[in-house]
Amino acid sequence: MLRNTNKGFTLIELIIVMVILGIMAAVAVPRYLDSISNAEESAENAVISSIRAGLKQHANNSLYREGRSTWPSNPFEVLAEKPVGYSLISAMASEDGQWTFDSTTSTITHQRNDNSRYYWDYTTGTQDGDGAEIGSLGSRIANQ
Repeated sequence: MLRNTNKGFTLIELIIVMVILGIMAAVAVPRYLDSISNAEESAENAVISSIRAGLKQHANNSLYREGRSTWPSNPFEVLAEKPVGYSLISAMASEDGQWTFDSTTSTITHQRNDNSRYYWDYTTGTQDGDGAEIGSLGSRIANQ
């Protein structure tokens, strides 16, 4: 009686497994990259929401103390805890995960890990005379 002593996979079985793995990778990689982008956007939204809430609180406190709502010259001053990557340099963010406030252009900038850069316009408002206006913090804008 002859026994089959061949143990292992045939070439066609290995090719089929490779094709299946290729299809799975082709579907999974773009979804993974999208999830990273969504996570970074959510983190940016959390930081900006904290700044907005801090600015409102700062304006209320200054209204109570001084009789006029004011915003600080640097919007990060209102945060009890600065975001990871916050830098005191007054320029556009240039490193992955870096947050900066450029006082010359009055913009908050953040550079994501994929080297894309986003910014938000910030104004402290007008604090003089009867025409005083509260400041503003704009929406996210992609750096061109």
